[in-house]
Amino acid sequence: MRVTTVLKEIELLKKLSNAFGPSGNEEDVAEILKTELEEYADETRVDKLGNIFFYHNGKEGYPKVMLSAHMDEVGFIVTFIEENGFLRFETLGGITNNIMLGQRVLLKGEKGYLKGIIGTKPPHIMTLEEQNKVIPKEDLFIDIGADNFNQAQEKGAEVGTIGVFDVEFTDIGDGYFRGKAFDDRAGCTVLAEAFKSMKDSPYNIVAVGSVQEELGLRGARTAAWQVDPDYGLALEGTFVADVPNTRPDRVSSKIKGGPVITILDKTVFTHPVILKTLIKVGREEAIPFQFKKVPMGRTDAGAIHLTKAGVPSGTVAVPCRYIHGPASIMHIDDLRNAIKLVTEFVKAISVK
Repeated sequence: MRVTTVLKEIELLKKLSNAFGPSGNEEDVAEILKTELEEYADETRVDKLGNIFFYHNGKEGYPKVMLSAHMDEVGFIVTFIEENGFLRFETLGGITNNIMLGQRVLLKGEKGYLKGIIGTKPPHIMTLEEQNKVIPKEDLFIDIGADNFNQAQEKGAEVGTIGVFDVEFTDIGDGYFRGKAFDDRAGCTVLAEAFKSMKDSPYNIVAVGSVQEELGLRGARTAAWQVDPDYGLALEGTFVADVPNTRPDRVSSKIKGGPVITILDKTVFTHPVILKTLIKVGREEAIPFQFKKVPMGRTDAGAIHLTKAGVPSGTVAVPCRYIHGPASIMHIDDLRNAIKLVTEFVKAISVK
């Protein structure tokens, strides 16, 4: 039975990871969540921005708990087509210049998907100074195999075409998995599995797949306004720094260290009730967890907690190496323990 559960969770993560869903174009991810959760929800709806909501109506008198996982991933948008067919671009979300060169990209054009690679001039004709510095984004371009401007357009590329890293989900053994967009498809998996596990519970839960988090927590802000929850919990894939040459005090979280509980980041100071409840259930249920030790980044909780008169909010995340890059790595134990921690949190906060 345990093996079946693991495979089911990973199969969902694989679908979500491989899905095309840069900011503002989350429809494919929303459809996967809808297929997965609609039969478990009392009501399912999509709002004007594209946020998707799954309602579980419990007993009257219990608080309303909003679980939010953003569906978008970092990506690219074409801003200019050169006469020789190369595409200039901007990033959607926080992708640093040092990891883009040579990466494969998948663009969604007017005539379907386009495959390309991010390039620049060859190192053979670079100066020594150019070879030893990070190439700025303005000097990079996407090569889709077009000879000229017209051919690029014939292939379906145009200004406004959007794209993502072109990486397939892979099992790399011993419980480790590699794939793109674990920020936040790992959180979406936790959202789905936790929601399903509480199908027959008396708790009032609204699971939200939010949009445009990578552009400034936009979807969660409008979603929370509509839900008007008593408590909010953002579900994430957070950065890990347990790699060589990292100072011990800068190791924000570790793989196989358990789900990551945020105390403080750039947009939220976790409400004491939320924080204490997470710690309590983690200890009582023997669920391993860790704290986010470097207060960087932002999550949907930053928008949820400022909604209307305020919503006590916090964040639980799956630790993932190399987020905001072409591919991340995570471990199944952290995913499963995050699902358990979130489920037990909803139970505990509902009867508080």
